[in-house]
Amino acid sequence: MFGLALGMVLGFAAAAAFAAQPSEAELMKRAKITKAEAEQIALAKVSRGIVKSAEIEKEKGRIVWSFDIAQPGTHDITEILVDAKTGEIISARTESPRDQAIEAAADKKLTR
Repeated sequence: MFGLALGMVLGFAAAAAFAAQPSEAELMKRAKITKAEAEQIALAKVSRGIVKSAEIEKEKGRIVWSFDIAQPGTHDITEILVDAKTGEIISARTESPRDQAIEAAADKKLTR
């Protein structure tokens, strides 16, 4: 019984947190760096990179442009976060196909 109650509380908390996220339009209004500018910054970090996806979001307490960048000859994806106000690269990390699958599953749970 306790587990069920705890699960419900956590589920409601996750839904409330997800609903409290600012919209893409709100984030874009607050950005000083355009998507095109941020993309150039991100691509300069990844040799022969090809942008597979891009979005603006609030992460690590900042508004960021998030880019998933592929490279020829590998299945890995490099995720680059560019601060949407300063153009600074906040994070650059490589994700294996396994990492990508785990992240996709977690994202799917949040959108349910």
